[in-house]
Formats: sequence, structure tokens, C-alpha cells
Amino acid sequence: TLSAICLPFVTPALRRYCLPYVPATNQQVDNVLKALSKSNKHPPNTQKLVDIGSGDGRIVIASAKAGYQAHGIELNMWLVLYSKWRTLFSQGLKGKATFAKQDLWKSNLSKFQKVVIFGVEEMMPDLEKKLTTELLHESEVLACRFPFPNWIPDQVVGEGIDSVWLYKINKPNNFWS
Repeated sequence: TLSAICLPFVTPALRRYCLPYVPATNQQVDNVLKALSKSNKHPPNTQKLVDIGSGDGRIVIASAKAGYQAHGIELNMWLVLYSKWRTLFSQGLKGKATFAKQDLWKSNLSKFQKVVIFGVEEMMPDLEKKLTTELLHESEVLACRFPFPNWIPDQVVGEGIDSVWLYKINKPNNFWS
């Protein structure tokens, strides 16, 4: 039983990119919300947000409380179940905060206007290519902990490990600013 419980936490080390579960700090969550509020042309309740590698659901839950239709994708089934359990005890989040066990590389992210990622440095170039291909005009990407190597951020919120880089698609045909 212990091995079955620990397996989802150990297997990230065996994947192409090692994405360990590291919970977001309160400051990181606050910085994501600050970046979202500074960037909004449209009301949050009209926008869909996805947190790639949503972990314990902190970003999704905070975003849903801020008015977004927030969705988390996570490979670790235990974290998905925990995140779903947490939303049961948060007032007014039914249907606003959802989670799924899903591989980000097999996910189509084109339906989301906001994308949040707490990635690792090694995966950012490949993720940059995926997002450039899939996201639509006026989408925004918030990168936490590590910036994208080739994109120029529209703004940076916070410092050090709590930094959030905001990238906007503001030109037709998926050209990034």
C-alpha cells in the first residue's frame, strides 16, 4: 500500500522532464493573482484559465475565487484527488475549479485564455513551442519560477523564486511580443 501511494511522487523523476511536486508559496500565489489582475482587459468570469501541473490546486482555487473558470491538469492522481477534495470545502467553487489527471504534452490548450505554469528550466523551450502553436491571439501565459528562453515578458511580478513572468499574445498569427 505504501509503495502504491508513493509511486506517483517518485515517477516524475523517470519522465523526460523531472517535474517534482513543490507546493506554491503564498507569495507565489499572490504574485500570480497580481499579474492576472494587471493584465485583464476582460472580466475574469469570461475567461478560462489552466494551471499546467496544478499540484495541490492552490493556483486553480485562488483563480476560481478571483472569478476565473479555472482548470488544473496534473499527472499525479493523488494530487488530483486532493485538489478535488479541497474544492468541496471552498464556498462557491462548484464548477468554477476543476481538475483532471492529464499529460500536458497530450493536452490541447487552445481553449484557454490564461495559462499558468510552474515548470522546470529544461522544459521551457519545448513548452514555448507547444504554446506558440496552440494558443490563440490575446492569450496570456504566466511562467512561475523559470521564464521562457525566447519570449520577452510584458511584465514581471515579484522577485527571485517567487517571480511571475507574464507573456501576452498580442499580434495575429501567434506572434509573441
